[in-house]
Amino acid sequence: MAGVDSSTQSTKVEFRRVDDGTVVGAGRAAHSPTTPPVSEQEPESWWGALTQAWEQASAEGADPLAVSVAGQQHGMVTLDDDRRVIRPAKLWNDTESAPDATWLVKNVPGGAKGLAEATGSVPVAAFTVTKLSWLHRSEPEAWARMAHVLLPHDWLTMRLTGEMTTDRGDASGTGYFDPVENRYVESVLHTVDADRDWSTVTPRVLAPTESAGEWEGRLVGPGTGDNMAAALGMALAPGDVAMSIGTSGTVYACTEVAAHDPSGAVAGFADATGRFLPLVCTLNGAKVLDAARRLLGVEHEVFDELALASGSGGLTLLPYLDGERTPDRPTATGMLAGLRSDVSREQFAAAVVDGVVCGMIDALDALVAQVPVSGRVVLTGGAARSRAVRAVVAALVGAAHGLEVVHQETQEVVATGAAVQAAAVLTGEDPLEVADRWGLGVGAVVEPASGHDSVGIRERYAELRDHGA
Repeated sequence: MAGVDSSTQSTKVEFRRVDDGTVVGAGRAAHSPTTPPVSEQEPESWWGALTQAWEQASAEGADPLAVSVAGQQHGMVTLDDDRRVIRPAKLWNDTESAPDATWLVKNVPGGAKGLAEATGSVPVAAFTVTKLSWLHRSEPEAWARMAHVLLPHDWLTMRLTGEMTTDRGDASGTGYFDPVENRYVESVLHTVDADRDWSTVTPRVLAPTESAGEWEGRLVGPGTGDNMAAALGMALAPGDVAMSIGTSGTVYACTEVAAHDPSGAVAGFADATGRFLPLVCTLNGAKVLDAARRLLGVEHEVFDELALASGSGGLTLLPYLDGERTPDRPTATGMLAGLRSDVSREQFAAAVVDGVVCGMIDALDALVAQVPVSGRVVLTGGAARSRAVRAVVAALVGAAHGLEVVHQETQEVVATGAAVQAAAVLTGEDPLEVADRWGLGVGAVVEPASGHDSVGIRERYAELRDHGA
């Protein structure tokens, strides 16, 4: 089985055996860097990276029977009548369409509540619908030529099969798809352009294990968005929560019920199994830890030792270094409260870890307020390699919600999840059955930080968040 992860930074390919999931080949190729607020890439470069990574993965002689592509969510790929790319793809982290998000909320029937009910989400600049609105008002010539709009994974699947298709997971991040009824929401699209026949513009939505076609004799799965593939790669079962702390952070759950949050904090996505994947995003994760290590002049292991050596001593960090998305404070900055002349390096390191994790617990709180959660919290992402982060997450999650935290060390969960989907298409199994058979749900239970004042830390954090920012 082959799983492809086409992310913002690179394309990763994994070949896995269908019977037990053993990795038998892997490859990676970089994409051109982007510089937000304008973040664009040429889709053809994704194809070049995929073929390069595929050749690397093939070096040991493995020849997969099926392949699925997971792609960065929300990106906008526009094609003309001949399926030629009209302009560079706008990516999720392109913020030129921020004014369009505000405009859409004001002009779509029912406003934020109507959008949440119809699509599960209130769009922000990342969502595809805001980028369509931006194109409509900013580049009328390109808009006039546009015949089709695809997501990044849709475009790569089209390059493999010749067919324009998508899946409900990635489609649910566009801002114009109803993940409950599994249909496009024409009232949202007509708000962008009332004169266009949208039925010919959007791709066909495939079922979770429906084949999109063939590529050189291999079955091609429907593909999905990166978060949906990551959920498969971690074997998230209904009730489980993923907490991924990378440069930014995401908290999402596999659920049997859809989320409809008019505040916009929870995006009501679908998953890649026929269920739902409500998700909360934060902006300040590992980069806050990186900044603290730089200020202290220490490497990762020493920083962990400092953070675990003692409590924060009343020092509290609000980690909104570059604004924040949950809560929605795009112009916010970080704040440090409780600073005294006898402050120690240990207290500062502890306060930084506590602050980052408190931000993730805020995201978990928002998620739990919308959907039932009863399983494990699966901790992943680059920052989860930190002993201090793992211990504090376990302490705060346990105190706030009484849930067990499990750390999974799978490095390429998105490519792995795409391979799970490819296997499900080939065998006809539920993707979660494949993930379980491959042992992807296994992880080490994390012990909470010893003597951690979880309640007091969250109280001080909440006071700073609500009254000090």
